[in-house]
Amino acid sequence: MTTIDTNAFETPGRGRGLLDVFRYRYLLRLLIGKTTSLRYRNSVLGWFWSYVRPTVQFLVYYLVVGQIMQMHRSVESFPLYLFSGIVVVNLFNEAFSAATGSIVSNKALVRKIYLPRELFPIAAIVGAFIHFLPQLAVLLIVAVFLFGWVPTFASIGLILAGLVLVLAFILGIGLFFSALNVRYRDASNVVEIIRTIATWSSPILYTWIMVYDITENARWIFNLYMANPITVAVEFFHQAFWETTVSAADRHGWPPDMMWHVLAAVAIAIFSLIVGQYVFRRSERTFAQDL
Repeated sequence: MTTIDTNAFETPGRGRGLLDVFRYRYLLRLLIGKTTSLRYRNSVLGWFWSYVRPTVQFLVYYLVVGQIMQMHRSVESFPLYLFSGIVVVNLFNEAFSAATGSIVSNKALVRKIYLPRELFPIAAIVGAFIHFLPQLAVLLIVAVFLFGWVPTFASIGLILAGLVLVLAFILGIGLFFSALNVRYRDASNVVEIIRTIATWSSPILYTWIMVYDITENARWIFNLYMANPITVAVEFFHQAFWETTVSAADRHGWPPDMMWHVLAAVAIAIFSLIVGQYVFRRSERTFAQDL
């Protein structure tokens, strides 16, 4: 009787999770190209929308918060402070939303062929990051030519650290909610709530000092607030762009115990990756049936 060695075979429909992303790089590039090409298909302005939307958002916030609520009087160079925080939150909101809907929007591929399902949320996040780059370019130009910002190794390091932190956090919760969204379409509504909370729970329309002052009798609230990876990433951008362009007397400096807050934010991002991958792996077995 002939025996067949099955060690070289893999279980159909099962992969190695995020590790398969490196193995299927070619498919990832195709999905990223599809995501970016379809984004503004049949659009008159096309890629120009990547500049229009954040510009309009910035102007609305600046007029309401900066001028009407007079924040520009208490925060020197408030436009740069506002803009350097908005770009981080915009990246989170857009990438998180795209990752959540990535499996459902690619249901035709999911139901017909097998490929690592993690490729879909990752491609969505990379696509959102590509469309974030024009905003970052505008921020750099504005900071250099209007506010005299001079890049340093420290500022560039803070920018990169903020991006890595927020992207890792997005990937973790993106995996979690993209899996949840396949079976429970209510997940998209929860994502919208989280996006709203993310916009207002990060120091872009106000300063961390304001939060610190009102939590004097409940300092644990401030510590919980600062442990948010988005908040830490926003502060990294503020330190990289805004702090270096204002006078010493008007700088806010780092929040108290910032090192512990950074470690907590990193731990949360890693935890979200572990939980997100676990839930995604458990749920992907029934993606085709649920879709």
